[in-house]
Amino acid sequence: MTRPVLFTALQANNTLPLVRRIVKDIITLYPVWRDHVESYAVFVAAANAAEPDAQSDAEAREIQRLAADIDSCLRELAGLGVEYRQPLDAGLVDFPGEIDGEQVYLCWKYDEPMVAHWHERDAGFAGRKPLAPAKAG
Repeated sequence: MTRPVLFTALQANNTLPLVRRIVKDIITLYPVWRDHVESYAVFVAAANAAEPDAQSDAEAREIQRLAADIDSCLRELAGLGVEYRQPLDAGLVDFPGEIDGEQVYLCWKYDEPMVAHWHERDAGFAGRKPLAPAKAG
């Protein structure tokens, strides 16, 4: 199935159940990854560059595993044709779309029930505007 290059609000909202599950994985995994990275950094600093041991090796492998899981989620979203925005724990997704002949992003945040906002391509989240009721459905 080929994904549209540009989403309508209806297409974006129809895709939202899958997007929501993937984003939930990202915002769940990212803080765990960050905590492991911070713990590992403290451990390495405390060890003063001593030889790695089994615990530090295991921690490094866990960091890599979590990073790979997050990357897999991001690639899955990209495969759907949507763009995930930084920071990773914010849960922001842009669906490329078009309003009145202008290419825009239909914008959604993880805690929102549906795609109901848009912004110009260079405006970002701060430039969000509500979709007109007829365009939101």
